[in-house]
Amino acid sequence: MSHPASRVLGMLELLQSHHRLTGADLGARLGVDERTVRRYATTLADLGIPVVAARGRYGGYRLSPGYKLPPLMLTDDEAAAVVLGLIAAEHLGLTTEAPATGPALAKIRRVLPKNLAERLAGVQESLGFTVDRRATAARPATTTLLTLGAAARDTRRVSITYRSWQGAVSLREVDPYGLVFHAGRWYLTGFDHKRGEIRTFRLDRITAVDPGAATFTVPEGFDAVGHVTRSLVGVPYTWEVEVLFEAEVGLVRRRVPASVAEITETGDGVLMRTRAQSLPGMAQMLAGLGWPFRIVGPPELRDAVREHAERLVEHAAR
Repeated sequence: MSHPASRVLGMLELLQSHHRLTGADLGARLGVDERTVRRYATTLADLGIPVVAARGRYGGYRLSPGYKLPPLMLTDDEAAAVVLGLIAAEHLGLTTEAPATGPALAKIRRVLPKNLAERLAGVQESLGFTVDRRATAARPATTTLLTLGAAARDTRRVSITYRSWQGAVSLREVDPYGLVFHAGRWYLTGFDHKRGEIRTFRLDRITAVDPGAATFTVPEGFDAVGHVTRSLVGVPYTWEVEVLFEAEVGLVRRRVPASVAEITETGDGVLMRTRAQSLPGMAQMLAGLGWPFRIVGPPELRDAVREHAERLVEHAAR
């Protein structure tokens, strides 16, 4: 950085990357003396970038937080991480209802070096995902997500207006334990004072959030992700299924996601508890897993497995 303007921008990048740096630290990194560092700090302040200088043993230079967002300076690796993260977030549905991903990408591309921008464009144009695009999933309001995130962090109770899948609207007092993103949707899990139990709520069905003054304590060891996936498994279906596998529990858990079934290791084998709308579909899944198994229930599943086996024998004889 031989040019003074480059060193001023380099100082800004250093202050964005570190909470605080002394004049000696900055001088050593920029290749200038501390008097020049003070001049650079004044230049940044003249540009509207609030650089705070403090004297003493713990003194140094830092950016004043929350006053004004300074120009964003990223290395090539950091810029690539941000661009790829935005592309992935848009594809997976990890965004809110406001169309912010496209404008954010456009702003970043405008300030990227030409060579890097062209290489990243090449990656985006040739990039494919094994997970389907989540364009049809309803997305929550940005204010809803941010308000609930702050309330969960501060352990502050909230009032939410919630619309059920049947369209019924109710007012709930909830202690927000955590936010979970699963299968293209955002969920809130927490203690519902109206129902007197821990519940799961879809964020896109929350139409209003009002933080209150009451605080709460999250139960020790509470697993928000585990609770949400287990609650989704418990959504009512026609059939309740229990099957014992002769396999290692770790292998079963890798092949059968927690969002599909509850897996428990027992003395008789690995027990899978789940719900199914179609027993023929469940029979196909069991056959596809490839492990020996014993059906605990329902008895009708035995008939479905037997019929599926007969179809396989028929196909093998063709």
